[in-house]
Amino acid sequence: MTYEFTTEGSALLDQVMLFMGEHIYPIEAEYLQQAEQLGETSDPPMLETLQTIARERGLWNLFLPDLAPEAPGTKLSNLDYAPISEELGRVTFAPDVLNCQAPDTGNMEILNAYGNERIKRRWLTPLLEGAFRSAFAMTEPDVASSDATNIGLRIERHGNEYVLDGRKWFATGAMRDRCEVLIVMGKTDPSASRHLQQSMIVVPRHTAGVTIGRTPTVFGYTEAGGHPEIIFDDVHVPTDNLLGDEGGGFAISQARLGPGRIHHCMRSLGVAERALGLMVDRALQRTAFGGLIAHKGLIQDWIAESRIEIDMAREYVLHAAHLMDTLGNKGAATEIAAIKVVVPNVALKVLDRAIQVHGAAGVTQYTPLASMYASMRTLRIADGPDEVHKMTIARRELRRHDPLFTMHPSTSGVDVTPYPFARP
Repeated sequence: MTYEFTTEGSALLDQVMLFMGEHIYPIEAEYLQQAEQLGETSDPPMLETLQTIARERGLWNLFLPDLAPEAPGTKLSNLDYAPISEELGRVTFAPDVLNCQAPDTGNMEILNAYGNERIKRRWLTPLLEGAFRSAFAMTEPDVASSDATNIGLRIERHGNEYVLDGRKWFATGAMRDRCEVLIVMGKTDPSASRHLQQSMIVVPRHTAGVTIGRTPTVFGYTEAGGHPEIIFDDVHVPTDNLLGDEGGGFAISQARLGPGRIHHCMRSLGVAERALGLMVDRALQRTAFGGLIAHKGLIQDWIAESRIEIDMAREYVLHAAHLMDTLGNKGAATEIAAIKVVVPNVALKVLDRAIQVHGAAGVTQYTPLASMYASMRTLRIADGPDEVHKMTIARRELRRHDPLFTMHPSTSGVDVTPYPFARP
């Protein structure tokens, strides 16, 4: 299937690359040093300055093609956004500068699609303006949250309020001083059918009863906002904070995670490209056993394999983006699941080779490789583990051959006649 970038998208990519060269790469080390000193609650002061420059250049909210025309930002297709997001993925904080960072991107899409007018005015507009940040509370510490029907946090209606009780964790970004709003998924009706038990609701971060519990690190790394556990103890919010319909939470989660997954993959390609570049530079500088490492056949093989794997993964991502633009997120569901498996694994392979070429320095804080590796390894779990995505792909493939196939053998429509060795 063919696809083509628009003139506007290509021009914006050039502007983003120029912006990265002028304003991001030169201050990357200083920014990350400040971020480490500030810890999980604050962003470096230079972020606001960088955001002002980005917005003045029209490099703002590039990820939302379906927002109202009056919303700040330039609207791009998923296809046009793909190489831009890849470019931003090369530096961890670059998406924040253009207001294109997770989890806010997915949250803004939910608020835009399912929020009432009051919710949009109170929460969506400031997020689009970059006035504050948000977090998404779906994952729970006590259950396998990749199966969203396991969610245990209760959302019970009492008159004109909902009351929330339960625990979440890996609510990325919730520890930031500037985090003002949470989107929370919980059960409103445990007696309903499996996929109609859940709902999503907006909870202001500082509502009474909302507290931070444990603050897990990822492979020992901390980052602005953290990935904290959040405890909801008798938390009251108005009923019109509900997003969509009661019982619609599972459907909303699937609508949110599709675009979120492709954005992760786009940025991950940037990580892989950065790792390959660092690997090549190191190989051209480092000598061992009488010659440059770049002269070693094994290193050349690693470089070649990395180039091939990245380019193949990119083509898959662009194909998925094109399908999202032309068939919709549902029509691209198989491809979205597939790239979510492929791209982080490719990035990890490239990173592993790059770390090996750097030697001991590769596992330290003096190159970005170790933190990138931690991030990519986590991404094989975040937004659904590889195994769940593969299960989804396999189920769709099986149903192409047997439309009655289900995941429960006793109810499947499988033909039990002996399978011939040759079948037309």
